[in-house]
Amino acid sequence: MRGFFMFIKFAKYFILMRQIFTLILSISLLASCTPSKNVKQTKIIKKVIRDTVYLEKIKAGNENKYVSAVLDDYKINDSHFPAIGQDYRQKFLILHYTALDNYRSYNVLTEQQVSSHYLINDIDDNTIDILVSESQRAWHAGYSYWLGRTNINDSSIGIEIVNPGYRIEDEQIIFFPYPEYQFKKVAKLSKNIVERYDIDPTYVLGHSDVAPQRKEDPGALFPWKRLYDEYGVGAWYEDVDKYEYIRQFPYERKDSEAFILAYQKEFAKYGYEVPQDGIWSKKMEKLTAAFQMHFRPSNYSGELDAETWAILRALNKKYRD
Repeated sequence: MRGFFMFIKFAKYFILMRQIFTLILSISLLASCTPSKNVKQTKIIKKVIRDTVYLEKIKAGNENKYVSAVLDDYKINDSHFPAIGQDYRQKFLILHYTALDNYRSYNVLTEQQVSSHYLINDIDDNTIDILVSESQRAWHAGYSYWLGRTNINDSSIGIEIVNPGYRIEDEQIIFFPYPEYQFKKVAKLSKNIVERYDIDPTYVLGHSDVAPQRKEDPGALFPWKRLYDEYGVGAWYEDVDKYEYIRQFPYERKDSEAFILAYQKEFAKYGYEVPQDGIWSKKMEKLTAAFQMHFRPSNYSGELDAETWAILRALNKKYRD
């Protein structure tokens, strides 16, 4: 009998210990599922999620999403947000080519002292790479100028397109074309950016427009007219105005100081950085060639001819007068 009671006592002790062990194990498992506040990965994930939500809210038109200071001792009061007197920092959309292949384009734009907000690869897929947040300043334009503004990096979004650039053949520059799938990526992204930030058509430019003395990209084969016609992005002239101005071209005095000065003033009116001295120079040739690559790519010789002059006048009539 005594042995029987000892057995019962041992059984109760065993059950109690098993219940305690199960409780400890449950608590341990529950704790292991709770993220630690000290884990760096958790902080990074939160930041990515926050940025994603922020960008999605902007797309949805929620004006109450913003970036502000966070202070330990003070509350940032947003009861009077937003003020009427504000607009977007993003004034320009600047297009470039990388003159590199995919691999080197990624490396240069992410690991060196140059960058862009977006990179369009040369693969027929549905991917567009973002390298710099649209809210941040990317380093893509360098020394640049447009309509009195300098340092275009401060107020622009840059898109780099993977493209070899050009080759020299018989002392002529031969640009490489853009495949259809690549153009569509650029066009749809550009349309989205222009609409979200209400970017002026004449502020959608190539690197060669804002830095004509040192840059040629995106080159004479980038289809600016298609971007305008099919997606409503960028500026373009009216043909009827161009033909009217061609008839007015003063052939007999096109080399005169007075006419060159007038030509320079038309360039400055549209937005280009140009001397106002009435002198035809190498700088004027480069500037004219940059303009022609954008608006008259069939001939970008840099020569002052009737069609180039007429297109410039037609653009100013449409956008500046």
